[in-house]
Amino acid sequence: MTAGDGGQMTVVLDADGIARLWWAPGVKITGDLAREAVAALVGVCNGERKPMLVDMQGTGTLTRDARVVFAQPSSASRIALLGKSAVDRVIANFALGVSPVPVPTRFFTSEVAAVAWLREGDHARGG
Repeated sequence: MTAGDGGQMTVVLDADGIARLWWAPGVKITGDLAREAVAALVGVCNGERKPMLVDMQGTGTLTRDARVVFAQPSSASRIALLGKSAVDRVIANFALGVSPVPVPTRFFTSEVAAVAWLREGDHARGG
């Protein structure tokens, strides 16, 4: 299943049961856009909690309102943030350091490592 907002983000549930969120390069993630992403996640997860991979490569900025939205429980059971640049890491570390997250969340520069960590958590829950 796929959901999106017309170009700023895409949310899908892959064949392995991992929710994947891609942000458009340079996007400013506002509170409204964060709420749209959470609603799309709820839609693709169909009421179940799933591990989530967030591809934030090239993301522009993350507003305070967006951090507040992402600090609330959602359909994500565990979140891997995937980035490549030093800017991606700074945005992720700032977001994680300023706002508490309701589920285990880590930053990765390797998609393989991120997916392995997500699956590790899935097995720990018995899934």
